[in-house]
Amino acid sequence: MTRSAVDRAPVLVRETTGLTQEEAARRFAVGGPNEVTSSKPVRLHKRVLAQLTDPLIMVLLGAVVLTLAIGDHPDAIVIGLVVLVNTTVGVAQEIRADNAVAALSALTAPHARVRRDGTVCDLPATSVVPGDALLVGEGDIVAADAELAEASAVLVDESMLTGESVPVDKNPGATLSAGTVVVRGRGVAVVTATGASSALGRIAALLDEGREPTPLQRRLAALGRVLAVVTLALCVLVFALGLVRGLPLGTMAVTAISLAVAAVPESLPAVVTLALALGARRMVTRHALVRRLPAVETLGSVSVLATDKTGTLTEGRMVVQHIWTPLVTAELSGVGYEPEGEVLVAGRPAEADELEPLRELLTVTTLCNDATLRPADDSASDARWTALGDPMEAALLTAAAKTGCPGPAELSVTRPRIAEAPFDSLRRRMTTLHETGGDRVLVCTKGAPEAVLDPAVLIDPADALEAARRDAARLAARGYRVLAVASGVRNDLPSPVTEAETGLALLGLVALSDPPKPHAAATLASCRAAGITPVLITGDHPATARAVASRVALLGDSGQTEDYVATGTDLAAGRVADLTSVRVFARTDPQQKLDIVEAWRARGAVTAMTGDGVNDGPALHRADIGVAMGARGTEVARQAADLVLTDDELSTVVAAVEEGRRVYDNIRRFLVYGMAGGAAEILVMLIGPVLGLPLPLRAGQILWINLLTHGLTGVAMGAEPASPGAMRRPPRPPGQHILGGGAWQRLLVLAAVVTTVSLGAGLGARALDLAWQSVLFLALLAAQLGAVLGLRARLFTRRNPFLPLSVLASALLAAAALYVPFLSSVLETEPLSWAGVGIALAGAPAGFLAARLVRTAFRGTNPAGASETPELP
Repeated sequence: MTRSAVDRAPVLVRETTGLTQEEAARRFAVGGPNEVTSSKPVRLHKRVLAQLTDPLIMVLLGAVVLTLAIGDHPDAIVIGLVVLVNTTVGVAQEIRADNAVAALSALTAPHARVRRDGTVCDLPATSVVPGDALLVGEGDIVAADAELAEASAVLVDESMLTGESVPVDKNPGATLSAGTVVVRGRGVAVVTATGASSALGRIAALLDEGREPTPLQRRLAALGRVLAVVTLALCVLVFALGLVRGLPLGTMAVTAISLAVAAVPESLPAVVTLALALGARRMVTRHALVRRLPAVETLGSVSVLATDKTGTLTEGRMVVQHIWTPLVTAELSGVGYEPEGEVLVAGRPAEADELEPLRELLTVTTLCNDATLRPADDSASDARWTALGDPMEAALLTAAAKTGCPGPAELSVTRPRIAEAPFDSLRRRMTTLHETGGDRVLVCTKGAPEAVLDPAVLIDPADALEAARRDAARLAARGYRVLAVASGVRNDLPSPVTEAETGLALLGLVALSDPPKPHAAATLASCRAAGITPVLITGDHPATARAVASRVALLGDSGQTEDYVATGTDLAAGRVADLTSVRVFARTDPQQKLDIVEAWRARGAVTAMTGDGVNDGPALHRADIGVAMGARGTEVARQAADLVLTDDELSTVVAAVEEGRRVYDNIRRFLVYGMAGGAAEILVMLIGPVLGLPLPLRAGQILWINLLTHGLTGVAMGAEPASPGAMRRPPRPPGQHILGGGAWQRLLVLAAVVTTVSLGAGLGARALDLAWQSVLFLALLAAQLGAVLGLRARLFTRRNPFLPLSVLASALLAAAALYVPFLSSVLETEPLSWAGVGIALAGAPAGFLAARLVRTAFRGTNPAGASETPELP
């Protein structure tokens, strides 16, 4: 082949070292971060105005005007104080939640690979500057507008900018737009525009997206509307009964309004947002980044976990252990990516002539390779060699170094790559073309045995191919990942490159080991204990999938034969009638992964799907919870997912599920507590007059109770640790009401107990000629504070000191309402004797015991009728 023919190849080879770190820093200082115009922060006065325009707060403001008009200044002061505190707490919660969400967004921001000072480095996409040499490959989201300098079969999905659904081929000199996705190939591009100057930035500047409420917030808002209607109806009844008894119109109007505000947990939406945001922040400490806040809620309902194999169930640090060639078979020792180990033939060190066929094969795998090995950093405490790129390709480089093959740098000079056909999930092989120093082209191919050991690809005799297939099957059955390697020489440069994948000679087979992670089996056992069904979906050989699944105890629970593994061929041929009956799938393509997820969802399951590649994107997007690998995953997978694992550990998904259940349980616990207290206050106001207590509580006293219960202890409940049995019960049914599973029964019982002990305290105090209204006020507050401690899942835990501290603070403020002259005057209370205090404080143990009893007395049931949990939240 002539030199001019090489120049016309579909790849432009040009050295691009990129900027220096100093120059990049200078340009960053001038141009700023590479980010589109972010939404403007909400100003403080708008936050305050939003709080004040809440319907219930507006009702309170109206009550302030009413009380001032009738000269009831003490109540006006109390109501104004409640409005002030509620607004302050609401604004503070909003700001805290926004800050938590903003921090999560920063943690999950895209990364980019650039060359600086001639070295490839991975950095946040916001750090990219004009002039950077941007490296892009399959699965990457383009970080900024750039012009391609080097391109190898680059295919880009520009639908998010142009609306065109067909990916576009990109050759050297073409423009890449920020935000588009590389679906195939690799290249180097010089950044031309960043941030607001990019195509994506110009479009983003035209947008003003509003924040959508989470599904849980929508359900709670609907519940709140129902509660508001019921509560207002009861308050109107209290108002009417007061007028019938001859009480002043103004007094009863203010009392009814205050009762309505106290009975409805109006701060619940803010509490929910804060609970979700803090739950997401806690997940960060457990190596799980939540990209979408509603995912925190959904995680608690996950019932099926579809996982891939490599790097998730297995170590993901592959090592070549076995090489078969037609001339010699060898075993390689060593672990990790360190190029240290022995090459053994028949148990002894390989001789020079035995190494030659091994070197020929591994030289081809080094040429047909895009990974890079990085030497150990001696300054690190756990220094070891690391890999940038596919772990399998990195293992091939390590094996080549062990046999004494030339390194990638040397081969890039003697055998420069001139074209390639990248690996994809349909062809299942990768081919590269290289100059040989003459007019001929060296063809290097590696891939799955069934994709390479094909007469259409190889010229080897049929019996030789059959023997290679048997060896490949034998190695795969032992749990190895097997690659077939072939090469050939051509006199022309084909276009497309895939036309070179014919007439090649088989060099041999490479068996790579990727052992299961030490805790993989225990993690899957934890999933089953939590009612989560694990499913393995991999593109590997069925025998390899079976071997790994057996070692992690995944097989044997499908209801079919113990060793049943369905293949993509089985699915395509329609041989699997029910996809949800299979627990291990092998050789699946992207559409089949999507079909499996859809089958489970159609059955009513809440699915979590793990993935790391471009081909996993559709399934990650379609699953209820998409889980991407943060370390080895592609940018497409990370951006399509709801959850990103920074440690690539499956156990982190289980930890995230536990956190999701914790958040949901705490919200339900707050609902039971808050609504039971509100219901008790209404019942006291309705039943008290019937028992001879004319006006059981004044408006200011009702609002003070609401402030101390919902404002302090209610928020502290959101930080409660997970229930001891949270991961030993089935997932909650996705259609279950927020007050289902026994919650509403507990609410009613608690309300009845709090009402009874409060009225009992008031009647007893009246019989003893004590200040009965102040006793009733203190008893109602004490019973609720006792109940909040009794509802704890972990009674004496030290993991949430804020709850007992908030209870103590509320108790002190309750005492201040009786004994501080100013508050006593405003709230119209009276100091109590020891007898009165004793009667009132008897409500605390009563509320505590009632809460402990209802935790086990009312157990939710799942659709099958089994107990949902041994101990409910």
